[in-house]
Amino acid sequence: MVDDAPEQNPPGDEPSSDASDKPAKQKKKGNFWKELPVLILVAFGLAIGIQIFLGRVYMIPSESMETTLHGCTDCYGDRVLVDKVTFRFTDPAPGDVIVFRGPPSWQNDFISAEPDNPVSQGLSWLGSLVGLPSANEEDFVKRVIAVGGQTVKCCDEQNRVTVDGKPLDEPYKHFDEGTPAEQESFEELKIPDGMLFVLGDNRNHSCDSRCQGQGGLNGLVPVSDVIGKARVIVLPPSRWGGVSDHDPQTVSMGAPGWQENVPLGLGIVGAWPLLLLGRRVRDRFRR
Repeated sequence: MVDDAPEQNPPGDEPSSDASDKPAKQKKKGNFWKELPVLILVAFGLAIGIQIFLGRVYMIPSESMETTLHGCTDCYGDRVLVDKVTFRFTDPAPGDVIVFRGPPSWQNDFISAEPDNPVSQGLSWLGSLVGLPSANEEDFVKRVIAVGGQTVKCCDEQNRVTVDGKPLDEPYKHFDEGTPAEQESFEELKIPDGMLFVLGDNRNHSCDSRCQGQGGLNGLVPVSDVIGKARVIVLPPSRWGGVSDHDPQTVSMGAPGWQENVPLGLGIVGAWPLLLLGRRVRDRFRR
């Protein structure tokens, strides 16, 4: 027997009206605005974590690293991204451009006074959390010339710095226009273990291991004071590019391959939270 009763659509198959859709859309929009502060806090927390553990942007305030890094008064001082990961696995090597905390014997002539205005102080503090340079940071940027156990001296017959009696190859070396292309000489110095001898690329316009603390052992930088390695010029856009780490000494066997790849691997891992956060924010805006 055939059932002639009219077919009935299941309740779930009935088309929904525009009126029933509006509450759902309003609920989604309301949820987004409730979650937005959380997303901002998460992004802010990630920015702080990245600049503490992975990398940070620093401003170059002086001419001591010309022309590798611009810091002159007549141009826009470079902002460089400093890698904080590499030196967790290996020590600084000759040729590395490093950012480091000034040892007690060092003086920084480019420190500006903290702002008196509470609002400016608060903005400066917030900026420092996300990697913007603070006005009174006693940090320096120089190039590693010699490391612990080596002997450094200047100069040989061709006006070159020598390490362990061998002249250095320094294509980054710079002399200001109108000044003699001759380096200031200094006596032979044996570098203790755990210390670094550093120079500015603008060779006669840099107070570095030759003159800080009146030179000698007082001018050396402890490896423990090194913050990281300058990797990339991020500002201004006209100077985007990598920072040279040419080894001025005889090239020897480098670090094991796994060490060289560690920073890249950690960078990829660290990028995942930012990628997922960006997708979530984009999806919310689309809804």
